[in-house]
Amino acid sequence: MVDTTPLTRALDHFADRLRAAPQSRLQRGAAAEALALARELAGWTQRVEEPGSEPRTMPDAGMFAAADQLLVAGHDLAHVLESDGEVAEAVRLVEEARGRAGV
Repeated sequence: MVDTTPLTRALDHFADRLRAAPQSRLQRGAAAEALALARELAGWTQRVEEPGSEPRTMPDAGMFAAADQLLVAGHDLAHVLESDGEVAEAVRLVEEARGRAGV
């Protein structure tokens, strides 16, 4: 079994930063960046769990739900990753998105 702790820590940190961010920062793109990442992670999970089927798009539940959507998608992905390389790639995606979000 692969250790996904680095991924869950990165997700938790990003989500905590989003929750602590002022509304103006969320409106300026932090929430949109988190949602985009959540959609990307959810799509990755769906491709692993249901190969060959079209991934469904995570809906936009609003800027105040972006942190929760990110956590759900990320933790779902953590359950299906099969290698340390995949974990490292997922962590890289989270860290890059957090940087773009400015939180």
